[in-house]
Amino acid sequence: MLQRTFEAAVTAHFPEALDAKDTSIRYLGKLQNEYNIDISKVLMATSLCSDDINIPSTTFFNVLFGPFIMGGLGGLPFAGVTGMTAFAHHIPDEGSAFIFYGPHIGITINGELGKMYRPRQDKPGNSCGALMLALDRFKSNPDYQPVIKDEDYQQMKLEESLLDDREEILAASNSARAITEATFKQIDKRIHEYLRTTKAEFHVDKVALLGGIIINTDYGLDDYFAVRNFEVVNMKEL
Repeated sequence: MLQRTFEAAVTAHFPEALDAKDTSIRYLGKLQNEYNIDISKVLMATSLCSDDINIPSTTFFNVLFGPFIMGGLGGLPFAGVTGMTAFAHHIPDEGSAFIFYGPHIGITINGELGKMYRPRQDKPGNSCGALMLALDRFKSNPDYQPVIKDEDYQQMKLEESLLDDREEILAASNSARAITEATFKQIDKRIHEYLRTTKAEFHVDKVALLGGIIINTDYGLDDYFAVRNFEVVNMKEL
């Protein structure tokens, strides 16, 4: 009953969202049946937020090799070109690669976005914490500019990446969702850029990409996933 209540809350904001575990099964099936990819020889990379809450979101982690972790705060692929190159070199012989990426956003049973109840905590906290912090800073000061510094490098670079979208985010009917959608576009852009830059390092024919937004629910309940991009890239044609 509680899972169904959450499903209604999630789909009110993300009508296309599906149970994250069902999403895993569906897309693993696509890779096998539609693209003839041998799942037993697939190395997965992720570009997800560092947040611990994302680990149990899908069954990809239980089926595929890896993950090779590219993401940092907000899910941006901070591992960069060097990380993508290393990932390319780790793929099984005659295997394939799979990159699972995107930001995440919490939701309460009452449908409030940007919040969730974490394990053994009585009060809801931010999810994604890094994105909600960026949003608070954008709201509090229209002239805010992040200062890049070593001790908070990832947060500052995350905020910097969103500056061009700041006005649109703040004008949106739901700014928590808007900043999450804007972050997906930043992650997606970088993943494709790094793939093109490092294509000579990939000695495989196919790299599958699945990008979207993880929607975190309550501890012990299934999360949801709203797909924003699925493609199988022919590396010879990239």
